[in-house]
Amino acid sequence: MTNRIDQPRKLDLVGNPIPLGGMGTGYEATLNYRVGDGHDEVTGHFQVGGGTGEHGQFHVAVDVAHAAFKSDQLLVQVFEVSPKDGSEVHVVTLPVIYGPRIKPGYYGYREHKVVRGDTLSGLAKTYYGDASLFQYIVRANPDQITDPNKITPGQVLRIPIGRK
Repeated sequence: MTNRIDQPRKLDLVGNPIPLGGMGTGYEATLNYRVGDGHDEVTGHFQVGGGTGEHGQFHVAVDVAHAAFKSDQLLVQVFEVSPKDGSEVHVVTLPVIYGPRIKPGYYGYREHKVVRGDTLSGLAKTYYGDASLFQYIVRANPDQITDPNKITPGQVLRIPIGRK
């Protein structure tokens, strides 16, 4: 069995700290993590399993507050370091969306089910009091919004929420 990331899920909207959970095993029960955007990264390690091949659950909170990320999208990775040559093995990579890059003071999101007549600028006006902030919603939903002029009834969009 390889390592597995169960939390967050692919393209989840996350804040700080980033919850990282799953199942895995590592050499001497150590797994490593890396969270980055190609400009900056946060790395660390944690213990999992028994160190002799057992798989164990893990859940750690990765503090990324001091990272200087420049992108909304981050890659979260969990991997082992090979005892033979120090290479990274059993690497699992997961893209996530980093809310604090989108909405100042980000602390979570609301879900909005699109109904007939909804527009992104209308949703921005409703949730932020300013129609011009529709890009917050676009950036939080890259897997669902490819054209800001087209949203479809039934879509469930994440609306990032933050303190002003």
